[in-house]
Amino acid sequence: MLQSIFGNSFDYHAWVVLPLIIFFSRICDVSLGTIRHVFISKGFRKIVPLLGFFEVLIWIIVVAQVMKNLNNWACYLAWAGGFATGTFVGLWIEERLALGLQVIRIITNQDCEELLLALKRGNHGMTVVDAQGAVGPVKMIFTIIQRKNVKEVAMLIRKYNPTAFYSIEEIKNTSQGVFTENSKSGLSSIRKMFRASKGK
Repeated sequence: MLQSIFGNSFDYHAWVVLPLIIFFSRICDVSLGTIRHVFISKGFRKIVPLLGFFEVLIWIIVVAQVMKNLNNWACYLAWAGGFATGTFVGLWIEERLALGLQVIRIITNQDCEELLLALKRGNHGMTVVDAQGAVGPVKMIFTIIQRKNVKEVAMLIRKYNPTAFYSIEEIKNTSQGVFTENSKSGLSSIRKMFRASKGK
């Protein structure tokens, strides 16, 4: 089809192959960059330089190809499209990995014994504090869990204390504590190697 439009002089390499190479290369290097920033925020310091090496290596190769084809607008579109797609792919990968820990704060003025028992059965460490709310006494429950377990704990809250208020926040490091075993995660060995600190 392209030959019928542009004739036999159409350069497939310059207008099809090269932009595709640039597009997918940008997806790779931007994805690595996104994951690298996430790993920095999570405290995975040892793996970050390795990711940075491959990120910059791919980037400089792609830049060299673009500089050789400054008159090719398809390369510019591939560069921008690869950047946008790479950002999305990097965030998707990070979400699937579910790295790091989060703290859940639960505030309830209802009986929470069943919720506490359910958290204990799941081996989720917790701290319970008596507090005073706007309309009377409340219980504050603090638990630090792995990100992959957030949905599980949220389901327990909705099941046993559906009217409870809860918030979820990221945390970077912990020291001591009780955490759910990560036996089902393929990242357990990576976390042992690269986590800045680990609960015991």
